[in-house]
Amino acid sequence: MAVDYTVIVVYLAGMLAMGWWGMRRAKSKSDFLVAGRRLGPVMYSGTMAAIVLGGASTIGGVGLGYQYGLSGAWMVFTIGLGLLALSVFFSARIARLKVYTVSEMLDLRYGGRAGVISGIVMWAYTLMLAVTSTIAYATIFDVLFDMNRTLAIVLGGSIVVAYSTLGGMWSITLTDMVQFVVKTIGVLLLLLPIAVVKAGGFSEMKAKLPTEYFDPLGIGGETIFTYVLIYTFGMLIGQDIWQRVFTAGSDKTAKWGGTVAGTYCLVYAVAGAVIGTAAKVLYPNLGSPDDAFATIVKDELPVGVRGLVLAAALAAVMSTSSGALIACATVANNDIWSRLRGAVKGREGEDTHDEVRGNRVFILVMGVAVIVTAIALNNVVEALTVAYNLLVGGLLVPILGGLLWKRGTAQGALASVIVGGLAVVGLMATYGILANEPVYYGLLLSLAAYVTVSLATPATDAAVLAAWRDRLAGRGVPERASEPVAAHQ
Repeated sequence: MAVDYTVIVVYLAGMLAMGWWGMRRAKSKSDFLVAGRRLGPVMYSGTMAAIVLGGASTIGGVGLGYQYGLSGAWMVFTIGLGLLALSVFFSARIARLKVYTVSEMLDLRYGGRAGVISGIVMWAYTLMLAVTSTIAYATIFDVLFDMNRTLAIVLGGSIVVAYSTLGGMWSITLTDMVQFVVKTIGVLLLLLPIAVVKAGGFSEMKAKLPTEYFDPLGIGGETIFTYVLIYTFGMLIGQDIWQRVFTAGSDKTAKWGGTVAGTYCLVYAVAGAVIGTAAKVLYPNLGSPDDAFATIVKDELPVGVRGLVLAAALAAVMSTSSGALIACATVANNDIWSRLRGAVKGREGEDTHDEVRGNRVFILVMGVAVIVTAIALNNVVEALTVAYNLLVGGLLVPILGGLLWKRGTAQGALASVIVGGLAVVGLMATYGILANEPVYYGLLLSLAAYVTVSLATPATDAAVLAAWRDRLAGRGVPERASEPVAAHQ
């Protein structure tokens, strides 16, 4: 394993080095939180694909393939569909808003009264998303070094917190680009063909497995529908995803770069399911489907290649973890702390070193909170389900309503967030965290509250809507945000 260990150590050292390099570029709030809003299409596509394809998509996607066959691709497939929908229909408008958080968008649309409550819901989502990614370090480091769970979480989490705190979004963008390349080589170009060959090819796989393993809908229609509700719609409104949209150097970059990333996700989904199906042929009696990825990597891959593929899994976890961490810290600082202490936000053109330092402190604090929470929790699936149920049940309706329905009001948005959020929490307590009913009913109640209260209250002030339309069109943005900047590849 010496060669494999060397590959992993070099990879981790490279992540820290990029964090140090990114620190030298992060000279303003815009640089630190959204990479100066100047990523070109290549970097934008790579980093967007990296953040949405995390440990759940890689280890979990292979596990679903092991359990259900090719239809196990649906979870990651719906993530790709969500990213495609965001990129094609909404990303250009979102990028033109020149904001830092989803709650700022809600304030612009509804007149400045939706921020704190929506910020708390978004903060809870990003925190749990970061926690689930951090828990996944335990699985990977256990395979690599037979390491204690707590130590694995602290080691992996500390590296992510270190490079994220040093350089903010610039460091995360650079590391994500490397992680995207490592994932592509490790999972798509190495593990996928090796797994299929080791399993005897597709003909042998079909001969040894039940026919439902090759049924595209074998996982069940209700499950697919739930994945669409949670993941496809979750991609449309998550702070971690929007914050990447804000890094685009232009409308076209946001639209077409995101479309490329979404298409990549669809390919990645099918690859994970095929790898899991091959693992079922090779190891039909594993204790847990989530063990499929680690087992096939550990037993079937040659030295060196094994280290690279494990680095790919580590890259998948780190990219999602760092993206969720900076999103969590951004929301905590900009949408909750700043508002609660009554701070008056400066324009983007008034970025100062103090703002960078303040956001850096919040990343460090939130990073420690994420590591501690990850040590305390065990069930990744439950934590991830709570995160997405809160996000979709509480924020989907007011966000999409604000983008699509001009009659929506601030009172309707607040009612929607509160009713949807409380309904989801209450229904999870009643039906169970993994039940489908909480997100179904929570979303319906959120929609009913939004429409009813919006129609029962005065329409949004015309001046607020005019300012909103100007921002959507790229007019009336803060001075520095509207200055032309070069798009870097």
